[in-house]
Amino acid sequence: MLKSKVGYSINPDPFIAGLEAAKESTKDFSNVKLNFLFTAADDNVKKYLKGAQSATTSPIIGCTSSTGIIVPDGYITSPSGFAGMLSLNDSNMVVGIGCHEAGRDARAIGRKVAIEAVENAKTTRAPAYFYMVSSPKEEEEYLMGIQDVIGRVPMFGGSAADNDVEGNWKIICNDKVISDGVAVAFFYTDNEIATSFTGAYNETSNMGLITEVKNNRTLVSIDGVSALKKYAHWTNVSPNSLKGKNLLVASITKPLGVKDPLGNLTVIRHPMFGNDQGTRTTSDDTITLGNKVVEGTAIIQLEATVDELINSTSSTMKDLKKQLYTEPAAYLLVHCGGRRAGIADRIDEVHKNILKEARGVPFIVPFTFGEYGYDEHSANICGGLMLSFTAFGKN
Repeated sequence: MLKSKVGYSINPDPFIAGLEAAKESTKDFSNVKLNFLFTAADDNVKKYLKGAQSATTSPIIGCTSSTGIIVPDGYITSPSGFAGMLSLNDSNMVVGIGCHEAGRDARAIGRKVAIEAVENAKTTRAPAYFYMVSSPKEEEEYLMGIQDVIGRVPMFGGSAADNDVEGNWKIICNDKVISDGVAVAFFYTDNEIATSFTGAYNETSNMGLITEVKNNRTLVSIDGVSALKKYAHWTNVSPNSLKGKNLLVASITKPLGVKDPLGNLTVIRHPMFGNDQGTRTTSDDTITLGNKVVEGTAIIQLEATVDELINSTSSTMKDLKKQLYTEPAAYLLVHCGGRRAGIADRIDEVHKNILKEARGVPFIVPFTFGEYGYDEHSANICGGLMLSFTAFGKN
C-alpha cells in the first residue's frame, strides 16, 4: 500500500533546509521509492540536494519552483530560500529514473533518458505512467523521443521555473543539477493514478486558423493577418501597446488555446513576447509563445478572471478525485507559475481550496513554466498556464 509524507524548510542554510525537508518527508518510512524535491530558484540548488541526500538514499527528482511552494501548512516561501519534498513509500512499487543535459537533438535525448529509466528499473517493459521535468524550451521534442521508446503512456509533470523568467531554473535528478535538459521517473506499479490536466479557461468567439509559424513557437499569422495585430484586435488593445513588450502577465487572463480537428480545446498557449523569437525587437508583428504550435490548426482566444483562476484549483481537485477509484495516498499538484503571478497576493486562497479538497492527504504544489498531462483521448501534451494535478492511489 502506498503511503506518503511531505516535508519542507525555510532554514537560511540551504543544506539544512534540504536535510530538514527530507527528514520530515521520509520519517518512519522503510520503502521510499521516490522523492519529489522542489526548491527555490537560487544559487544553492546543489546544497538543497546534498542536504536532502544526507537524509535519504532513495531516488530524488524535481526542479526549482517559481517564488514558492504550497504544502498542507500553507504557501511556503522565504527571501533566504526554501525546500519541499513529497516522498512515496510502497514496497511493491518500482521507479526508474533517467536524465540528460540538452544537446543538438532533443528527440534523441528523449530516447536516451527513456532507455536509462527502463534500465534503472531493471526491466524491459514500458511503465504504467511517468513523470517528466524539463527546462522550458524543447519539452515536445523530449516527449516524442520518450514515446519512441515506451509508446503512449500517461504522463504528468511540469517545466522547471525561476522567479523572473531569466533562465535561472534547475532540474534535479538524483545527484545531478541540470540547467538545461530533461529528467523522467518511470513508475512500475499496479496502484491507480489519475491526472486532471486543464486550463479551466472560458472560450470566446475570437477564433482563427494558424497560417504561419516560425521556429515552432513564434506565431507569425492567424488567418493571414499578423498574429500580434489579430491578438490585439481580439483583446481590444492597440498593436503598438504589445510590440516589443513582455506579455507574460498581461496575457494570463487572456491566453490562446489550440483546438483539434473536431473543435475540442486541447491545450493552452501562453503569449510571452510581442516580438520575433523573444528578441524584443519590433521588426515584425509576431507573438512568441511558451509552447509549440503548428500551421493549419485552429487557435482561439480564451479568458478568465482572477477569481476563476483561484476557484479552478478547487474544481480541478474535485474532478481529480472523481477519476480515482481508490483512496488517494498523495497529490502532486503542478500549477503554472504564470497563473500564480496573476493570482499574486491571493495565493493563500489557493492553499485553502486545495487543503479543503485534499482532506488530510499529503500534497505539494510546485509552480512551473510549462505543464504536462494527457487529454481525454490519452494523448500526452505539453502546455502553459495550466494545472496538471495528479493523484496517487493507495492501491
